[in-house]
Amino acid sequence: MNASTSQVSTPAPHSFGEAVQRARNDPGYAAFMLLRIGFTVLPIVFGIDKFTNVLTTWENYLAPWIADLPPFTAQQTMWVVGVIEIVAGLAVAIKPRYAAFIVAAWLAGIVINLLSYPGFYDVALRDFGLMLAALTLGRLALAYDPAWRRRTAPAHNLSAA
Repeated sequence: MNASTSQVSTPAPHSFGEAVQRARNDPGYAAFMLLRIGFTVLPIVFGIDKFTNVLTTWENYLAPWIADLPPFTAQQTMWVVGVIEIVAGLAVAIKPRYAAFIVAAWLAGIVINLLSYPGFYDVALRDFGLMLAALTLGRLALAYDPAWRRRTAPAHNLSAA
């Protein structure tokens, strides 16, 4: 049995203490938990800040061609972005196995936005790194976050007369 097989078969911790103990003993699980916490908290914080602009004026990061697409202002667009980021953070908290890949795709879109006009190439590079971290979370989640199982009806209930 290899290491990845044993990780998949190990049940998820049910308490905070069990999670801490597992993180101490399993570096892969520790990395998974750090990324999961980061990709839960940070998108929620950034999403909330889209409504307050405390950290920065977010609409300045919006490429002009993207700002012209929706039928509302750049600030209103950033409010929509904020809601999406909050939902993404919550999704990572609930099911990183799936949400991490959605976050990675979102970050790829942000990178494209930032590369499409001059002045934010450094931020695009940072967000590319975040995209790689989100992909890493997704890969780790395949080992540490069990898949959702579809519930199917027993075969005898499916027959119709």
